Amino acid sequence: MVANFRMRTHSLPLATFIISKPRFFPNLTFRSHPLSLCPLYVASTSTTTLSQALSYGPSLQKGHKPSQYNPPLPKPSTATVHKLSEERRAGDDVDDLIDRENFTRIFDVAALQVPAKHCFVLESRLRGHLLNWPRIRNIARIPGDEVEEGESLNLLKIQNINSYAIEDCESLAPLNRVNGKTDEDGEQLSPVLYRDNLARTFSSRGFVKFGNLARLSRPKKRKKLEGQKKGIGKNEYAMVEIVEEEEKGEEEEDDFSGLLGFEFKARKWRGSTRLLLLDEKHAGKSLDQLPGAIKAVLKEDSRKDTVSSFRLLRCRLTLFYNYWQLNEILEVLLPKGMIVPSAFETVGHIAHLNLRDEHLLYKKIIAQVVLDKNKPKIRTVVNKIDAIHNDYRTMQLEVLAGNHSLVTTVFENGLRFHVDLATVYWNSRLATERRRLLNYFTSDDIVCDVFAGVGPIAISAARKVKYVYANDLNPHAIEYLQRNCILNKLERKIEVFNMDGRRFINTVFTSLEAQFITQVVMNLPNNAAENLDVFRGIFRTRPKDGVIKLPKIHVYGFSKAQDPEFDFHERIRVAMSEVAFEVEMRRVRLVAPGKWMLCASFILPESVAFAKIL
Repeated sequence: MVANFRMRTHSLPLATFIISKPRFFPNLTFRSHPLSLCPLYVASTSTTTLSQALSYGPSLQKGHKPSQYNPPLPKPSTATVHKLSEERRAGDDVDDLIDRENFTRIFDVAALQVPAKHCFVLESRLRGHLLNWPRIRNIARIPGDEVEEGESLNLLKIQNINSYAIEDCESLAPLNRVNGKTDEDGEQLSPVLYRDNLARTFSSRGFVKFGNLARLSRPKKRKKLEGQKKGIGKNEYAMVEIVEEEEKGEEEEDDFSGLLGFEFKARKWRGSTRLLLLDEKHAGKSLDQLPGAIKAVLKEDSRKDTVSSFRLLRCRLTLFYNYWQLNEILEVLLPKGMIVPSAFETVGHIAHLNLRDEHLLYKKIIAQVVLDKNKPKIRTVVNKIDAIHNDYRTMQLEVLAGNHSLVTTVFENGLRFHVDLATVYWNSRLATERRRLLNYFTSDDIVCDVFAGVGPIAISAARKVKYVYANDLNPHAIEYLQRNCILNKLERKIEVFNMDGRRFINTVFTSLEAQFITQVVMNLPNNAAENLDVFRGIFRTRPKDGVIKLPKIHVYGFSKAQDPEFDFHERIRVAMSEVAFEVEMRRVRLVAPGKWMLCASFILPESVAFAKIL
């Protein structure tokens, strides 16, 4: 007989015996699925031989499938592959491209059935001999094995507990009711009182005979989601089955009497039990073949508790599609030797990929796996199909999987930002840099954000500084900037402008409030440095002896030079026509091979601010 029970935690999946053809396994036959764009291989060698050659731990190249292998399918032609690719580019459903059942693997393991009260102590002492697989607990629960501490159940008959007869139980005699009546009084009880009497009187063994009471006393089970497969719950990724052989006679039953002493013969269990999953190398071993360390620990524990016993069981550990990680699934689906894309930017519920040209043929498959492995946080997967060339800094995005909504909500620095990636710019990878920049600001500062976008810097700064002037050329960004100001209740501390950066700087700094601006942020790496010439002579109409505090400017830029700091500094110096002034330079991040994003911070030189323009 087979007893099933499930193990829950994070979500990760199981695999099939479809693998990329490794160099050290020559006996592999080629197979390609007609619905898939990638070549797949099926092993013709036995599972045992393959598993022995692989490293320790779970793998898609180990274990075996629950069903027989399908016959090899013919390899599709190049024309067919390109035809399927074009159809998928048109937005066809790709769920049929990923056969999730093919990623189910079954592993034979051994397990010790031990009293529940001792399982954690034994797990700690036997840690080196247990399974210790990632995302798999070493302790497993057996459903239906939760009995009261005072009840004794025969260990070897625990799977047949429902066959126990309740005999000679005087306390149960008056409860043998039919429709709420007894033979003695014929009195009718209400359903509530009837259930209450049963609940107060029944023991755990009474529930066996009157199973309806258990159903009455338990809350209703949650309905399964429509389309959900039986045996694989929402967060389930592994299942353990106890494999029982044909029932043996009492004298043939396996126990630890020979190992731990004959006083353990035919002992009874007290309380519920648990399974300790042993290392995979112990699968198929008998009691005598277990390591001496395991025997010593069990023998010592048995001396402390003369009522408990142990049992060695054969089990099957099934790992489903949800168990396997993103890179493990893609290594199987993508051709051998292709780099597996694993990093992506997250913007709210949107996963933003930057796929290479070699990945474009498999973009739908990659996107579907990314979506499967990051649900429910990720609901949309997109890919950037072109570099940013327009003045609004918007990206051309293609929706590859999930819903087609590009409007999302981003949480950053304790604030909420509404973003539409189709019309505005957002980069989550700059969150750390934005926090660093905010540390420069004080409660006495007045900030001028020249290229504000939807307001990640301006709105975050408004919580800390006196006042913020925010500007952007993109009218869609201004619309979301105003929304986000109201959303975060900071609209009274931010004044919004929609104009070109040069015009904005001239407008703000020629007003009376300009003398109080202390911080200027220019986060437009493509050409912000070239716009610095607008500061030359910005205070030329004002007396030098006036009360004017020169602002500190933070400007961002890209550089592909061998010495990016020197290159960016030269561009700033040339734009401002100033020979020497102190600049604090730092590298923000490497955006591409050989291309750095930098931030330069400096106080506007007085000679530049009051320069006379001929």
